[in-house]
Amino acid sequence: VLELVSPRANALNGVNATKLDDIVPYLASTISRTKIEEANLIDAVIQHECTTVHDSVLWRFKEEAWNFIKSAEAGIRPNFQEISFRDVHPLYGQVDIKGSSNARNRAVQRDLLIQLSGIRSILDRLLEEFALPIYEELIFRVDEHMKEIQEVLLNNAEQSIFNFVREEIIPVFRHVKTLDSELSQLVATYEEGIDSETQAYYDHRKNYDVSVSTINDTLTNHLDRRQEEAQKMFPHYFERYKTDGVEHNMYIGTAIAQDLAFDRLYLQNLRLWQLQTMCEMENAHYKIKPTLPISLDVTSLIMVHNTEITIRFRMDEKRFDVDGTYNARYEIIKKRIDKAYVKGTRERLTQPGKMVVVYSQKSDELEYLRYIAFLKSKGYFSNDIEIVDVESVQGISGLKAIRADILYSTDKEEARTFTYEDLMETLES
Repeated sequence: VLELVSPRANALNGVNATKLDDIVPYLASTISRTKIEEANLIDAVIQHECTTVHDSVLWRFKEEAWNFIKSAEAGIRPNFQEISFRDVHPLYGQVDIKGSSNARNRAVQRDLLIQLSGIRSILDRLLEEFALPIYEELIFRVDEHMKEIQEVLLNNAEQSIFNFVREEIIPVFRHVKTLDSELSQLVATYEEGIDSETQAYYDHRKNYDVSVSTINDTLTNHLDRRQEEAQKMFPHYFERYKTDGVEHNMYIGTAIAQDLAFDRLYLQNLRLWQLQTMCEMENAHYKIKPTLPISLDVTSLIMVHNTEITIRFRMDEKRFDVDGTYNARYEIIKKRIDKAYVKGTRERLTQPGKMVVVYSQKSDELEYLRYIAFLKSKGYFSNDIEIVDVESVQGISGLKAIRADILYSTDKEEARTFTYEDLMETLES
């Protein structure tokens, strides 16, 4: 604090005020440095207590961080208070890789069989050369492992075989390399096919991992680009997760908008944006599908929830979650719905080439049929649209779903569009 006083009125004038020029730069520098340190301290508290926070809700975390700092400076034990947003509208969508677990199991199975076959060939040569019973016993155990995974890959089979190779086979091969140059070459050839990081044969699994990673990167890159545009329309909370595919949550409402006036028009706009963006993500996937080491399909699903909910930031998991037992119904459906069947059938609700919109209210059905009709005029959907009943999910019944055939564009210049079946024929021919 700098205070200037004088016993005479109007003592500070244009002439002697210039004497202050010598100290003003120091004052400005100190104030600037203090503001920067304050901002850094606030960011440090948020990073420590909450990890990275989405821009749309950062203002609320800064408020709480400032309260945290003031409490600490006042000598009061600081406590980062719970942050929640009441009465927000949730939106959920996912583009899931179809049959990813089966594809991975097939890849693991093939790699293990190739590796075990290579081990057996070397053991056969050792038995022929040295006729030691231990080699015959190892061959027997290799055959048992191969029989075990020939039909079905059990959950523990991969780790069991890995342990067997590491503890039983590698020490033998290490010894064999000291016995004979020809045998040493056989072992060296086997080792050339072994991945140095996984210590296992890693060819089909690598193809699977590359395929899944490429799909996920393609989907998230498109979603992130489009999300930047959506935030400019109206700020909302957004988060996404990479699994076998990409899931995303969005929350929009007055509580998040801070000083902006929220109107239901913005919710409708975000719903339409989500539907259009997920169609574009499907197209992005099928453009790269022919280049993937393993051909994998995706399925898409949107879940509509027409009731406002409360979300709170969970300090233990560093993420937002729904608050209250009533709102938990939304989370239950969200986690189970993609595995549901069409009521009265054994047909999975989600199917390649179809956009699935799950809802419970007639008003939601009419709203999304409007959006689909609009996007159909823009070449996103075909005329094949159906409404089906969804089987009960965790005791929650009464859900319905719109399933609309997505059109895929493969030639922008000619604006050509195809259904999923047409596209598959094109890719396979």
